[in-house]
Amino acid sequence: MSDTAPVFEVFGEPSSDRKQRVQQLRELGFGWADLEEEAYWIDQAAGMRRDVYDDLMTASAGLWRIFDKAARYVIRRHDLYQLIGIPELLWDLLDELPVNEEEGMISRYARFDFAVSDSGDIKLLELNADTPTGYAEASAATPWLCRQLGLDSPNERMAELVAAAWAVEQPEAAACVAYGSHVEDSGTIELLAKHSGLDVRCVDCLDLWVDEGVLRDAEGRAIERLFALYPKEWMAVDEGGDALAYAIETGKLQLFNHPHAIILQSKGLMAVIWGMYELGLLFTASERDMIARYMLPTYNKAVFGGSFVSKSMFGREGGSVQLFGADGRLELRDEDGYDTSILFPLVYQKRAELARVATAAGDLHLLTGVFVINGEPCGLLGRAGGLITGNTSHFIAIGVRE
Repeated sequence: MSDTAPVFEVFGEPSSDRKQRVQQLRELGFGWADLEEEAYWIDQAAGMRRDVYDDLMTASAGLWRIFDKAARYVIRRHDLYQLIGIPELLWDLLDELPVNEEEGMISRYARFDFAVSDSGDIKLLELNADTPTGYAEASAATPWLCRQLGLDSPNERMAELVAAAWAVEQPEAAACVAYGSHVEDSGTIELLAKHSGLDVRCVDCLDLWVDEGVLRDAEGRAIERLFALYPKEWMAVDEGGDALAYAIETGKLQLFNHPHAIILQSKGLMAVIWGMYELGLLFTASERDMIARYMLPTYNKAVFGGSFVSKSMFGREGGSVQLFGADGRLELRDEDGYDTSILFPLVYQKRAELARVATAAGDLHLLTGVFVINGEPCGLLGRAGGLITGNTSHFIAIGVRE
């Protein structure tokens, strides 16, 4: 395919019977295609040019190794814990827990978010290596759409890789906040549990409690191995967070993703990586080339002469994001997500351009997610919306076209 062809091309037209298709998706495990009578899912797919997809997979695999190397460097360095916003409550826990010696396995369930421009330029925006959502959209809905529209989907292997990851971790329970009522998080842990092939019970984080270092569910049953869609930084904020940290620190609870995943999760780690790159430290020549090509200048201070972005080191779903123009003035801020910058420090990053796609929901900016499960880049997630991809954005499947 010629590199003059569009990077993304939208395939398909929305069905006249959306209700039936929404029900089909629900049966596959994606039960929030419509949220509060709003259409979250766009009944189309974005076909990515094959050569750009290949480049994206190269970027994902290489950056995963770079982030793993940087995270291992940070462990037990309290000055760097502070620099990247790790709550002090967790420092001893991170110091004392054994480090997974297997490269790329500090987190077995993660997602990169990339800006892929209309010209095919690829730049990393952030890594969610602790509690990424979008799993049902990527693993269940995306292959279903791609098969119908004649697109290849690398997402077909996601369930297989979850099963491989959980075969190692062996969680006996999976938890999220407001299980049973928060449809997205509940559906995410249910589908992960299903795809694992294990006998895993799903529970509400709000029903869990710690008894002399032992985590127990609402019925008082002990839990020793838990997958939790619960941001670890909130242990420093939530009531009972210190008790949960104590349960992990004393070895009575094993939590997945592993607590060291919070180091990968912090957007401050991108500033550490960029700083090491500029200083010529830690990374090999090939790793430095990878950083220069696929990462954006990122700092702990706003030192840019041109346009940039500020965001909380532990912001999620667009919360706390602010966009500044070439003159340094604020252009746009996220008004929908929870602003965690009141709790955690900010990081500053050069702005990157998102491709625009003409969809049935309008002309939208496309954010490209890449899941990394059990150490392998394996699945694409499309989110389409405004300049800031937050809670009000749409899900659109991404496949690969020849």
